[in-house]
Amino acid sequence: MNTRIIIISLLIFLLSAVSFSQVTRNEKLFEEVKKYGEAEVVISYPGRNAIELITRNVSITAVKDKKVYISLTAATLNWFLSQKFDYEVVEKEPAKGIISASSVSGAMEWDSYPTYTQYDSIMRKFQADYPQLCRLDTIGTSIMGRLVLVLKISDNVNDDEPEPEVFYSSTIHGDELGGFVLMLRLADYLLKNYNTDSRVRNLVDNLEIWINPLANPDGTYRTGNEIISPTRSNANGIDLNRNFPDPMNPSIVPEKENIDMMAFMRKRRFVLSANFHSGFEVVNFPWDRWLSKYHADHDWFYYISRKYADTVHVYSGPAYMNYYDNGVVRGAEWYIIYGGRQDFITWELQGREVTIELDDIKQTPAAQLELLWQYNRQSLIGYLENALYGIHGRVVDAVTKKPVPAKIYIAGHDKDSSHVYADSLTGYFTRFLAQGSWNLTFSATGYRDTVVQGVNVVNNQRTDLYVEMKSTPTDIDSVNPEKPLLFPNPSSDIIECRLPDSITGQVKVSVINSNGVKILEYLTSDRPVILNVAYLDAGVYTVVFKSTVTGHSASSRFVVYSRHY
Repeated sequence: MNTRIIIISLLIFLLSAVSFSQVTRNEKLFEEVKKYGEAEVVISYPGRNAIELITRNVSITAVKDKKVYISLTAATLNWFLSQKFDYEVVEKEPAKGIISASSVSGAMEWDSYPTYTQYDSIMRKFQADYPQLCRLDTIGTSIMGRLVLVLKISDNVNDDEPEPEVFYSSTIHGDELGGFVLMLRLADYLLKNYNTDSRVRNLVDNLEIWINPLANPDGTYRTGNEIISPTRSNANGIDLNRNFPDPMNPSIVPEKENIDMMAFMRKRRFVLSANFHSGFEVVNFPWDRWLSKYHADHDWFYYISRKYADTVHVYSGPAYMNYYDNGVVRGAEWYIIYGGRQDFITWELQGREVTIELDDIKQTPAAQLELLWQYNRQSLIGYLENALYGIHGRVVDAVTKKPVPAKIYIAGHDKDSSHVYADSLTGYFTRFLAQGSWNLTFSATGYRDTVVQGVNVVNNQRTDLYVEMKSTPTDIDSVNPEKPLLFPNPSSDIIECRLPDSITGQVKVSVINSNGVKILEYLTSDRPVILNVAYLDAGVYTVVFKSTVTGHSASSRFVVYSRHY
C-alpha cells in the first residue's frame, strides 16, 4: 500500500471517528434532556458578538475561565445543535449534599432542605407565631399548581402604610438552592429578633419587607415533594429569568409564573429589591441588556453593591465573592442577557434591583448552609437598610393638601426610565441617589412644574422633603360630562378623570384589560379621580367608576402607549 492510500485511509478513519463522536455526544445530550428536563453544556468563549447571538436563543448560566456554560431544554436544544458548536456535556451528578429535613422543626434548624409540604408549613408557621408582624400571601401558582408564596413583615402588617416597600426573592432558577434557605432563615431572624435587636426593629418599623423564598417551585421540586433532581427552568422548560418583557427582545412571551409575579410587583411598586442566585459569587447590577449604556444612577448602584460585597468580605473566608471587581460587576460586562427580572423592574417599574450570586455551587450542600448564612447575614440586613436612606418625601396639592401622583426627575441626569413617581394614594415617594446636591423637578398633569433645588444627599442618611404643587386651569376643569371624561387620553403617565354628577361620594375604580381581566381595583374619594397608568403595559383598557353611595356606575376606555419602544 503506497503512502497516498495510507494518508487517505487515515483521513477517512479520522473523519468517521469525529462524526461518530459527534453523533454519540448529541445522543447523550438528548438523553440528559429527556431524563432530567434539561442539560448543561460548556463551550469555549466565542467573543462578544457570538455571545450576543447565543444569549438571544438559549440560556447562558455563567461565563468564567474563558468558558460559556449553557442550559438547554427541549425548547432550545435544536437551535443549539443547528449552530454546530464544539461542546462538552456537563454530566449531571446526584445531589448528594441536598439533605431533606425529617420534620418542620428539623428544617427550621436551617442545616437541611425542606420538603415542599414542610416549606408550606414553615411559611404558615411564621404567620401563626407572629400575627402582628407577619402576613402570608400568595403571588400566584406555578404551572403545576404549586403556590408561589410571599411573606410581608412589618410592624403594622395588616395596614398599607406610607413606608418604602422592599422585596427579596430567590430561586427563580429552581436548581440554585442556597438563597431558598437563606430567605427562610432571614424571615425567621427578623421575626425572632424584633423585640431584642434595635437594628432589626428599625427595619421592621420603617419598611414593609416582602420575602419570596421560592419563585420557581416546579423547578426545585420537579420530581415530587423532595428536592432530588431540580432544574433551572420551569415545568415548560423555560428559564424564567430570561422571560420578562424586554424592549430589546419584544418576542418574549412571559410564562404564568412571571405573569403572576409582574402583577404582584406592579401592585406593590417596590422601591428596592434583590433576587438571589447561585453558580457564581458576585453582586450584579443594571444593566444586563446594554453594554454601552450606564444606568443614570450607576454610581449609587455601584455604591450599594460594593457595600454588600465589602461587608461579606468582613465575615467570610478570603476566597469568597471576589470575582470581577472584588465581588461586584455591571451585568452586561459579565455577559448580556435579555428578559431578566432585574432590568424589567428597574426599567418598567422604576424600581431598583440587583442580582446577588451567593455560591459557586448551584446546589449548596446542606452542610454549608450555615456558612452561607454567616457570610451574608450582615449584608442582607445592610442591603435592606438602603431603603431607609436617600430622599423620602410627599407631594401634595398646595390648596387641598391632597396627594399628587407626580413624576419626579432630575433634568440632565435621568434617562432610560430612571425617574420615579409619587404614590397616587398617598403622595409619598422615595428616590435613591449618589451623595451630592440635586435639583428635583416635580411634574403632574394639571399642575405647574415645581423645581426644588439643592437637595442634599448624604450616604447612609435620610433627606426628607415636602412638596406643594400649584394647579393650573385645564380644559377638563370646566367640563361636567354625562359620561366620564379622561384627559389626556392616550397617556403613558397620569390620567385625570372627570365623573358625571351621578357618581358621588366614595367611588370604586376598576381597571379591566382587553382580555376582560380585572387588573386593578381600589376606593377613592378624590375629585378628579387620578389614574396612574405608568405601570400598565401598552394597550386598550376599560375603567369603571361605581358610586358606593348611589350604586350608579359609568365606564370609559383609555389607551396606554408605550414609553420605551
